[in-house]
Amino acid sequence: MTTYRAATTEIGGLFPLLAANGMPAVGARIGYDTLAGGAFYCHPVEWVLRKLCTNPNMVVFGEPGRGKTSVVGALLLRMMPFGVKTLVSGDVKGEYSPLLRELGVTPIELGRGLRTRLNALDLGPLTARWAGFGVARQREEIAGVIGRWVMLLAALAEAAGYRATVTDEMVLSTVLRTLLGVTDGYSGLRPITIPQVHHELAHPDQRLWREARFASARQFLDHCRGITDTLSNLITGPLAGLFDADTNFDLDWDAPIQSMDLERLRSRGDQAVAVALTCLGSWSSMATDLQADGDLRIVVRDEVWRQMRLGLRAVQSVDADLRLSRKDRKIQILVMHKPSDPLTVGAAGSQEVTIAKDLLALCSTRVLFGQSTRVASELTEDFALNEKEDAATTGWAMERPGRALWKVENRPGYKVQAVLSSIERRLFDTNAQLRPTPARPPSADGGTGR
Repeated sequence: MTTYRAATTEIGGLFPLLAANGMPAVGARIGYDTLAGGAFYCHPVEWVLRKLCTNPNMVVFGEPGRGKTSVVGALLLRMMPFGVKTLVSGDVKGEYSPLLRELGVTPIELGRGLRTRLNALDLGPLTARWAGFGVARQREEIAGVIGRWVMLLAALAEAAGYRATVTDEMVLSTVLRTLLGVTDGYSGLRPITIPQVHHELAHPDQRLWREARFASARQFLDHCRGITDTLSNLITGPLAGLFDADTNFDLDWDAPIQSMDLERLRSRGDQAVAVALTCLGSWSSMATDLQADGDLRIVVRDEVWRQMRLGLRAVQSVDADLRLSRKDRKIQILVMHKPSDPLTVGAAGSQEVTIAKDLLALCSTRVLFGQSTRVASELTEDFALNEKEDAATTGWAMERPGRALWKVENRPGYKVQAVLSSIERRLFDTNAQLRPTPARPPSADGGTGR
């Protein structure tokens, strides 16, 4: 028998079972490609620069317990050496807080029994940087802030059952500019809160209703009653005091990661959590817009479907952030359970559902953890999975936590097994609360030590 010897670069073209990983070895090392046996790395921005995909956004799907939080947390941690910072914009279950505390960062906790307050109309780092901007930059920043706040207030009104009109938006813009002090010549910005906006709407002075082109104060009050009442409900409802008062904490924007922990807010109901996510989304978008030139930031949106259920404006807000990710140098990560989650935002065929469904197309990287056969069929249809990829999500990925099919746009899917260190396994143990608490050793006097 004749024997031939050759390098693997040559024999690879002859021996079909020798495979290679087609993704570059750059960024966070996630684990290994189970087909090729090589390490699998993730850096969504580098993938865009190398023309492997068109945007750096990611969407993560998977049943509870499949390892979504662990893998996302490991990605955040492992991207830090590359200078990539993270903002978890609403940690609904408090799953990222152990990571922050391990890094010496205190998460911002909102909810029952806590004194923490976050002004939904907080200017963030803009106030400190305002004096250093030229007039043109000031106008640009103010236009962006006012537009984002108007969308936020309109979304909150829609959550209460009132859809803001174009006139409502014009009035809100006028009120916000007045309260900010923009009309005083850009000399400085005054902090404002939602109760101040409500007061201006409920007690308009003559200048306001004339500038808004109303014939009288009564006509102004009658037209704006819907938006005024919904803001009143926000001030006196289940979220009273959380987002309608001055921010009472300092956020360290130089920290490698920051998080808004909403675990203790869940007792106030799904509506309260959804409103909180909307407020946090608007606030964090403005804050991260002012990051230093060249900085990259990951923004994690956990259970984003809760926010989108508030209505069209909330869906449009998420859509806008995804579309601007490349310009804003952000990697948006949406974490969901199944593809139908975004479709619960409205009636079938509604504009909300149409936009929500299109959000998936704005995420070039899709990380698909284990799913039941019924849900997997939705993934197959939405992402055009082939037969083997479909089988991977219902079979192979269900056999062990941390397994996922990584789809980067139209490239073949990669079957990746995430590998966690012992420290990471401890930090991202989402089953910790299910484990029995170890009994305390008896005290010296024979008691339990309590």
